[in-house]
Amino acid sequence: YAVEPKFDGLAITLTYRNGMFVQGATRGDGSTGEDVTENLRTVRAIPLHLNEPIRDMEVRGEVLMFKRDFARLNDEQRTRDEKEFVNPRNAAAGSLRQLDSRITASRRLSFFAYGIGLCEGMELPGRHDQQLALLQRCGIPVARQRRVVRGVEGLLDYYREIGVQRAALPFDIDGVVYKVNDIAQQQQLGFVSRAPRWAIAHKFPAEEALTTLL
Repeated sequence: YAVEPKFDGLAITLTYRNGMFVQGATRGDGSTGEDVTENLRTVRAIPLHLNEPIRDMEVRGEVLMFKRDFARLNDEQRTRDEKEFVNPRNAAAGSLRQLDSRITASRRLSFFAYGIGLCEGMELPGRHDQQLALLQRCGIPVARQRRVVRGVEGLLDYYREIGVQRAALPFDIDGVVYKVNDIAQQQQLGFVSRAPRWAIAHKFPAEEALTTLL
């Protein structure tokens, strides 16, 4: 199985033609995406051209905000006596949907890819981990905490390991994702409605804290 952190961000799709970034969209309402191309052009982690001139490639991943950038943004909000953001995910989503791309550019968003959709002009590797390595060679960020494991024990060992690392990671995660690594097996397993049979999220328990109501 291919295993990787489950980012707590906003899912997006990037389209590259002949190696050039041409369009970016959010999931929208689930059937019609929201075009946020101009705002995504301001995200430094997203390359405007790939290291390899692939004819057509759809990259799937998440836009998120690192914890340090979230803290800096809320400091700026307090300085301007404006409302603070509740968490990095809301801050990233709100930043990406700005009508003025200059505001998006000032928010220090990040991006990590977790898969490839449509691809034409080259034959993709036959394993998920190899496809992520291809994205990395193209210049697209992928999680360095990813791994390939065997069996249920391998999955649970990874879950526990990432759980220990969670607080020290520079970004928020809310679990891990397990994927069948072999792409042919993924295709054989297929989907149920919009959910794949070959991937599942293993979420962490909700974080709890105490507060005093005055």
